[in-house]
Amino acid sequence: MTDTQLDRAGVAVAPTPAPPAGNGPVARVGGRWIDHYDPEDPAFWASPQGKPVARRNLVWSVFAENIGFSVWQLFSVSTAVLASIGYGFTSNQLFWLVATAGLVGAIMRVPYTFMPALFGGRNWTVVSAALLLLPVTLLVVAATTDQPYWFWVLTAITCGFGGGNFASSMANISFFYPDKEKGFALGLNAAGGNIGVAIIQLVGPLAAGAGALAVVGGVTGTTEDGADRYVQNVALIWVPFILLAMAGAWFGMHNLSGAKANIGAQAAITRRKQTWIMSFLYIGAFGSFIGFSGAFPLVLANEFAANTYQYAFLGPLVGSLTRPLGGLLADRVGGARVTVVTFVGQALAIGVAIAFVNAGSFAGFLLSFLVLFGIVGMTNGSTYRMIPIIYRAEAAAASTGETPAQTMYRARRDTAAAVGIISAVGALGAVFIPRIISESYSATGGVGTALGAFCAFYVACVAVTWFVYLRRGTLMQQAGV
Repeated sequence: MTDTQLDRAGVAVAPTPAPPAGNGPVARVGGRWIDHYDPEDPAFWASPQGKPVARRNLVWSVFAENIGFSVWQLFSVSTAVLASIGYGFTSNQLFWLVATAGLVGAIMRVPYTFMPALFGGRNWTVVSAALLLLPVTLLVVAATTDQPYWFWVLTAITCGFGGGNFASSMANISFFYPDKEKGFALGLNAAGGNIGVAIIQLVGPLAAGAGALAVVGGVTGTTEDGADRYVQNVALIWVPFILLAMAGAWFGMHNLSGAKANIGAQAAITRRKQTWIMSFLYIGAFGSFIGFSGAFPLVLANEFAANTYQYAFLGPLVGSLTRPLGGLLADRVGGARVTVVTFVGQALAIGVAIAFVNAGSFAGFLLSFLVLFGIVGMTNGSTYRMIPIIYRAEAAAASTGETPAQTMYRARRDTAAAVGIISAVGALGAVFIPRIISESYSATGGVGTALGAFCAFYVACVAVTWFVYLRRGTLMQQAGV
C-alpha cells in the first residue's frame, strides 16, 4: 500500500497511478471534478491537463482570496469613517469592532483549512465567496437604518469569514502544484490576498466620499474639512466583485477527488514545542501586519486630522510587496538570521514612531510606520521559510531505522500540520494589536504606551529567535534554520 502524502496546508493527497499516455484527467458528471491529477509526473504536468489547469485555479483563487481579505478588513476603514464624522461610538467601541473581525477571522482559519478537502476546492471557493455577501449586506443595513451597537458587532463577526478564506485558498492551491513550484504558487497566492488589505484601505475612503453610490438615509456625516462621508459605500462597492469571484470559481475552477483531510496530523502537531515557538514569532510577523493594518486608519484619525486615515493603505501595500523579499533573503542566508535582524528593525521603527507621535508629526509618523510595515513584510517571508526547515531537522534527528523517503514524508506531514496552526495563531495579532491600542487610549489618551509595549514584544522575539534558532550548539542552529 502506498503512503498518503500531505501537502503544506495540512491536508493529504492520495497518490494515484500515472495516466496512460495521451489521457487527460477523468472528470465526473458536470466536468468540474478531476479524479486523476498528478502534478509530480513531469509528463502530466506538461500536458494541457496539468499546468494550465493549475494556473487557472490559481488565478481565481487569488482573486477570491483578495476579496476575502478586503471584506475581513471592512471595519478598518468603516471605523475610521465613523470616527471622522463624529458618530456616537466611543474609541473603545470602534477598536472592539476591528478586533472582533480579527478574532473571528483567526478562528475561522482552522476549520477553513479542511473545507476544500471535504467539499472540493472549487465548491468551497464558491461557498466562501458567497458568504462574503452576508457581512457586506449587514454593513449596508447597519449604516442605512441606524442600528444599535450590537448589530455592528454582529456585522464585524461575519466579516471574519473573509479571514478564513486565506486558509482554504492556500490548502486548495497546494494540491495543484508540484513541490518544486509550490513555494512560488503559495507565495503568489498569499501576496495576492495580503494586497486586499491595501485595496480596501485605498478604495474604501474614496467610496465613502462618493455620494452617487449612497443609499438615502442612515449613517452619513461631514468631516472637519466639510467632506460628506457615506459608511455604507465601503460595503456596497464589493458586491459586484464578490459575484464575479463566485462566477469565476464556478466556471473556472476544479475539485480534486484525490484530496483528503487529515485532522489527526493537525491535532498531533499541537503537542510539539516548535509549533508554539513559531506561533509566538508569527504573531510578531503576520500578526503585526494584519493587526496594524486593521488599527492604523483609526490611529491616524485619532492622532492627527480626521481625513488622514485615507493614507493608511500605504502600510499594508508596502508590507505585501516586501514579503517575497524576506523569503528570498531567507533562502540565501537563512530564515532565522533574517528574522532576528528584521525583528530588531521592527523594534527600532516602533521607537522612531513613538518619537514622531510625541512630536505631533504626521509625516514622520506615517513614514516610520511605512518602514515598519516594510520590515514586517520581510519578517512574514522569512518566518514562513523557517517552518519546513525546522520540521525537517526534527524529522532527521529522530529518523532511526527510517529510509530517507520515510523521513522526508514525515517532515512534510509535520510541516503541513504546523502551518495551519501557526497561521491561525499568528492571525490573532488582528485582535491583540487593536485591543492594546484601545487600552492605551483609555489609560493615557494616546497610542504611545501601546507602541512601547509592541517594541518590548519585538525585543522578546529577537531573544527567542536567537536562543532557539541561532545559539551555537543547538539542533536548529546546526540545521541552518
